[in-house]
Amino acid sequence: MLRSLFLVGVVGLFSSTIFAAMVAVGVRRFARERRRAEGPRVRSFASAVSLFKPLHGAEPNLHEHLATFFAQDYPGPYEILFCARHTHDAGMEIARQVAAQYPHIPVQFLAVEGTPFVNAKVSSLERMGALASHDIFLISDSDVRVTPAYIREVVSDFADPEIGAVTCLYRGIADRGIWSKLEAAGMSIEMTAGVLAANLVEDMQFLLGPTMAVRRAAVERMGGFAKLGPYCSDDYLLGNWVAALGYKVMLSPHVIDHIVLNLTFLTSMKHQIRWMKSTRFSRPKGHFGTGLTFSVPFGLLAFASAAALHHAWLGVALLAYGVGSRMALALLLGLSVVKESALLRTVLLYPLRDLMGFIYWVLSYTSGKILWRGELYRLGENGLMQSARD
Repeated sequence: MLRSLFLVGVVGLFSSTIFAAMVAVGVRRFARERRRAEGPRVRSFASAVSLFKPLHGAEPNLHEHLATFFAQDYPGPYEILFCARHTHDAGMEIARQVAAQYPHIPVQFLAVEGTPFVNAKVSSLERMGALASHDIFLISDSDVRVTPAYIREVVSDFADPEIGAVTCLYRGIADRGIWSKLEAAGMSIEMTAGVLAANLVEDMQFLLGPTMAVRRAAVERMGGFAKLGPYCSDDYLLGNWVAALGYKVMLSPHVIDHIVLNLTFLTSMKHQIRWMKSTRFSRPKGHFGTGLTFSVPFGLLAFASAAALHHAWLGVALLAYGVGSRMALALLLGLSVVKESALLRTVLLYPLRDLMGFIYWVLSYTSGKILWRGELYRLGENGLMQSARD
């Protein structure tokens, strides 16, 4: 039994090493794309853009985050559409205050009439899509902040008519609380590693929620945003369905800040397990394989079993390798891809985050239900949400 456990630990360390090697190759590909994006095409592309900002309440520092979307260095015209569940949403009031400081930017303030879809974000997207003036939709979550080059760099790929959708990576930003900082490390490193590996193996077949850019024509051919309404993984499905239509989906070399709002262990854990469950149902094979990409849990297993077999130094070496490989991965991605501002902290925290990520992955298989905005749902194929009461 102990030998079998030791073998599992060693195999897990080997598989996580193979994954890390794939990520390293993905980093090289990402670097090439970043250099290409600095070419003249980026500076000259100026198609009109409709920027969608779904809102839900007054999040911390929302005023400052929204202001970054008005201060864009973009050569072409763009408008910003805000949408919330009702016109008096606290986030909408903040958006009005910000917009008043930038009167030269066209803005629409919209509200969803009722909640026609289980996924409230999709209700907002459907409303904004119907009233948008332009044919490139740039969808951005409310809990992100961007640089002045954001629109210019993200939408530059649309100069190629074969490209139907574009997304970008993000770095987690957390200023206080150990649990939010651990979640931020997962955003910056674990998420980035998974995306780079997936892009290397099969090219992009999905989008990332904080930034989803898509052609109006692709949305219409897909059946409209309404098709996403019953699903929790709207970002994954939007990219997947656009790719199924024959369009290319691109990963932009631009990286944004994603603000972590979960400050306590409980809220952070619930959020990440819900995300893991969503991935489990929308990408079941890929999610299952994710279990082999972690390193620290297998290092701990190898250490414990080796020690029990009276090979303590071998166990220590394997555990040190498992921890060190995760720190090296965090250093690589933090330096070369996401440009992590809290690099030392992320490198030191990531081995613990790797262990927690594995625990969350295991817990994602304990139930097929999620709590979504106070309502309990049962997940089905592709992340279809059905009321657990039914």
